[in-house]
Amino acid sequence: MPRPGQVKQATDERLSDRIAIGLLTRTFPPELVDRVVEECGRSGQRSRLLPPRVVVYFVLAMCLFSGQGYEEVARLLTEGLAWARRWSGSWQVPTTAAISRARVKLGPEPLKALFEEVARPMAVESTAGAWYGGWRLMAVDGTVFDVPDSEENDARFGRPTTHRGERTAFPQVRMVALAECGTHAISRAALGPCTTAESVLARELFGALGPGDLLLADRGFAGLDQWRAASGGGADLLWRIRASAVLPVRRELPDGSYLSDIVAARDHRKRTDPAVVRVIEYTLEDAGRPQHDAPYRLITTILDHEAAPATELAALYNERWEIETTLDELKTHQRGPAQVLRSRSPDGVEQEVWGHLLVHHAIRQLMHTAAQDIDTDPDRLSFTRTLRLVRRQVTAQAAFSP
Repeated sequence: MPRPGQVKQATDERLSDRIAIGLLTRTFPPELVDRVVEECGRSGQRSRLLPPRVVVYFVLAMCLFSGQGYEEVARLLTEGLAWARRWSGSWQVPTTAAISRARVKLGPEPLKALFEEVARPMAVESTAGAWYGGWRLMAVDGTVFDVPDSEENDARFGRPTTHRGERTAFPQVRMVALAECGTHAISRAALGPCTTAESVLARELFGALGPGDLLLADRGFAGLDQWRAASGGGADLLWRIRASAVLPVRRELPDGSYLSDIVAARDHRKRTDPAVVRVIEYTLEDAGRPQHDAPYRLITTILDHEAAPATELAALYNERWEIETTLDELKTHQRGPAQVLRSRSPDGVEQEVWGHLLVHHAIRQLMHTAAQDIDTDPDRLSFTRTLRLVRRQVTAQAAFSP
């Protein structure tokens, strides 16, 4: 009911058209959401209680408030609508069953398409920590999400086994992400069963790389086929490789690195189809635990030692850990520590993961803008504090178009 003395004006405006969730509707405006939904063939009647646009925003809010139930998330979406000026209608919060049906009807495709539409590297020339010379620093890595123990999820995603051969409690969906090191912006992602190797899923991401990118990766991605796929678009690479890998010295360079070549495992004897690489070897020393000193071997497509000296590339490889922090933001702080995704169907799981990626993108975009405004490194801003701010903003600004 309205406040005492408040007069509600007559209007034909539908309540679903007034749903707004602060940062998320600014980052993903209604016209963009409507276009993506239409292109995915999921458009529906606008007069329905849960039209596609509302369901997209619901999924985003569900991922922002991952610990809340369906109906509570719906209330957060429309908090304050009873008092909104010019609103004279009424809207019943949908039931959990109605929301579940609407999510099934929407499917994962619009969320995935929306992510692919907006997700890009964010760094500009002045962004601190995002560049090495003229190269934009990128990294690739993967993780898994626990999903509900349903027959459908088990069949689609599988579940790992313990070292004793026992099956784990939950199926898992694997995600491999390509992220910008300086801003933690995930620009591409690929999903698949937990039985699919990260290196296989990564192939879906390499098309987003091009000249001016420098991709950092751990030794799990090393291999000739991967190397050529990642560098095929003109990107440069700096990858760690196993200490046991055979790397013959072809020419020593003044900075201590040397030129070598890598071959496919099937060609390790004859080495008929090699790719030339530059090798950098060094050891990370721990004075407190000398027995744990770690030898590192890096290979790179940058063959000119003057353009990128070995000591600089060895120090630069530490930036690869930025993607580990990015995945921790996504899984631990945003989703919640040790939480299982809520969707019992594979399509729902994928929809939920794309929703989490979209929310993370919106938060990181806000953080980059704030860092630019005060001329600081985005790494100096707290993701957790920004997440709390966004959650407060959503509840304070719900129903008011940003």
